Amino acid sequence: MLKNKIHGEAVLGTPSKAVVSSLKRSLKQLLKEIKSLEEKLLILVKASHQDLFTRLKTIPGIGRKTAIMLIVLTGGFERFSSARELCSYAGLTPIIRQSGSSVKGRPRISKIGNQKLRNLLFMCSFTACKYNKACRDLYERIVAKGKSKKLALIAVCNKLLKQAFAIAKSGLIFDGAYKSTLVKN
Repeated sequence: MLKNKIHGEAVLGTPSKAVVSSLKRSLKQLLKEIKSLEEKLLILVKASHQDLFTRLKTIPGIGRKTAIMLIVLTGGFERFSSARELCSYAGLTPIIRQSGSSVKGRPRISKIGNQKLRNLLFMCSFTACKYNKACRDLYERIVAKGKSKKLALIAVCNKLLKQAFAIAKSGLIFDGAYKSTLVKN
């Protein structure tokens, strides 16, 4: 918000130097507070979930901040018994709006869930498409079918969340070469 105000002052023509300097001071103070809160949150997460935090960071596409927020928002993955429940909590599950045979809406994600978690995973999906082989393969397969890139990114979010859940519940670190026994190949 403060960045937008600074930009607005600059665009208007002759910005007031006092207003711009005040906004910049406020922005700098806010950034310091955010950094301080992030450090406190990191200390708390490391104190209670150090092992889980380290394992989550091994997933390509999930960084330090996302790992912290995953642990905080999911209660260390203790609140969920399946990856399906977790995806539903994040609001990443598809929903079909249909009434009889006449009214058919396009399938969309439900968005009934934690918006912060959904936003974090969406931003992580860009990096995961580059560095996480399973996510990259999924993304390319969906786009090759002619589906939209945004739909493919949502599928990657779902995949990332399922990988995080599996790592949290199994106690293992991420293995890019892992093949499930259920996959036929």
